[in-house]
Amino acid sequence: MSTTLSAPPLGLLLGDIVRRHRPQKKEGTVPGNIPFLATVPFDRFGIAVATTSGEVFSSGDANVPFSIQSISKVFTLAMALQGSRSARLWSRVLREPSGTAFNSLVQLEAEHGIPRNPFINAGALVVTDHLMEETPDAATQLLQFLTKQAGAEEGTASHGPSIDEAAAAGELAGSSRNLALAHFLKDFGNLTQPAESVVENYVRQCSIMMSCVQLAKAGLFLANDGQGTSGRVLSPSEAKRIGSIMLTCGMYDAAGEFAYRVGLPGKSGVGGGILVIVPGQCAICVWSPRLDAKGNSLAGTAALADLSDRTGWSVF
Repeated sequence: MSTTLSAPPLGLLLGDIVRRHRPQKKEGTVPGNIPFLATVPFDRFGIAVATTSGEVFSSGDANVPFSIQSISKVFTLAMALQGSRSARLWSRVLREPSGTAFNSLVQLEAEHGIPRNPFINAGALVVTDHLMEETPDAATQLLQFLTKQAGAEEGTASHGPSIDEAAAAGELAGSSRNLALAHFLKDFGNLTQPAESVVENYVRQCSIMMSCVQLAKAGLFLANDGQGTSGRVLSPSEAKRIGSIMLTCGMYDAAGEFAYRVGLPGKSGVGGGILVIVPGQCAICVWSPRLDAKGNSLAGTAALADLSDRTGWSVF
């Protein structure tokens, strides 16, 4: 995992990445069940890199907050693994790629209420339920965790991470399938909290607004043996294992294609963001709102493939 000598300085390289990959026309889609995401201009594009040496490089719309959506699942999993009950979590959710859509009901029923991994919606609901056993307001606990890791001030979106409550309310109104997943889990005995409360917490955590710069800084502990900007978050072993789940499960059912094109652990969200880890080197966040058929950022994935090729960053 080295940087090729022919690559330009990182700041210049990111500027070139933005020029090459900022969308020029409206391609791809946005989720129909989350009204807020349809209002984001199609040509938004930002990228940020936070290095283990403490530097941050960024270009484009890297300081514009966006809805992190399923990128939140990386951080709720990290929080769940911090506690003394973390071993119990792995009896409730597996660590295998799903091969089906991120909100599949069929797979959950066939496998008797044990989700394939923590990054599909059913698995994330179990992780949220796990966190709610300690605190009823798991979404606010996640917000505080992200604010600390990003080194930002909680409050308005221009300063630090914040929950867009209006967007959350809109998303919750379209969350029938997530409620169905939660009721399935409850019926199989794999939720301890009320299904409606778990889904509400889950939707609020997905409605956190952060910028590329903030997310790259918040995710840096995963590239730095579990050491965050303000102290240790996880053990090196736990950080490595989250990275492995990101590589195999982080891009919904396009994880294999992403590993082929980019070669790095990543986690996407339908808000158009992708968080990527280069172990020992840096955390990267790219954002562009239009999605491919699998729910991953079109321009963001292409940009990361380009960046990986030009820097030599890869786990392979």
